[in-house]
Amino acid sequence: MTCLSRRDLGLLVLRAGTGAVLMAHGAQKLFGCFGGGGLEGTAAAMEHMGFRPGRQSAIAAGLGEMGGGALLAVGLATPAAGAAAAGAMAGAVAVHAPAGFFSQGGGFEYPAFLGFTAAAIGLTGAGRYSLDHATDHVVDQPWTVAMAFLGSAVAAAAVVGRRAREQAQAQAEVETFD
Repeated sequence: MTCLSRRDLGLLVLRAGTGAVLMAHGAQKLFGCFGGGGLEGTAAAMEHMGFRPGRQSAIAAGLGEMGGGALLAVGLATPAAGAAAAGAMAGAVAVHAPAGFFSQGGGFEYPAFLGFTAAAIGLTGAGRYSLDHATDHVVDQPWTVAMAFLGSAVAAAAVVGRRAREQAQAQAEVETFD
C-alpha cells in the first residue's frame, strides 16, 4: 500500500480549487451562469474592450477558462490546460492593467494570480492523484509542455498585441480630431 503523499495531495487541492474558479469564470462567459453575461453579453463586452471579433474572442476566453479549468481540476493534459488558462488570463490582465495592480481598484491582481497559478500547475504537473497519472501520462509528455506554452504565449501575444495596436490607432484618430 502506498503512503499518502502530501505533495500530491497539495497539488490535488490546488488543481481542484484553481480549476473550479476558472470553470466558474468560463461558465459565466459561455452560459451566463453565476450572473455572467453569457455568450452574447460577453461578445458585446469583448468588442467594447477591444477584442475583435467579439463572439470568437468570447468563445476563446470562455473555453480557455472553462476547458482549461476542468482539465486542471481532474489533472488531464495538465500542460495544455495550464497553458490555455494562463493564455486566457493574459487577455484579462491586459484589460485590467491600466487600473494598476490591486483588484480593489480594478487592477490585474486577480487574473494575474489565476494565470500564474494555472501556468505553475501546467509546468509542475498534476501529481499522482490525477488522470494524467492514471493514464500513464499519455497526454502529459515533456514535448507537450513546450508546445502548449509556446502556442499559448504566441496566441496571447498576437491577441493582446492586436488589441493594443487597434486601441492606439483609435486614440490617435481621436487626438487628430481634437
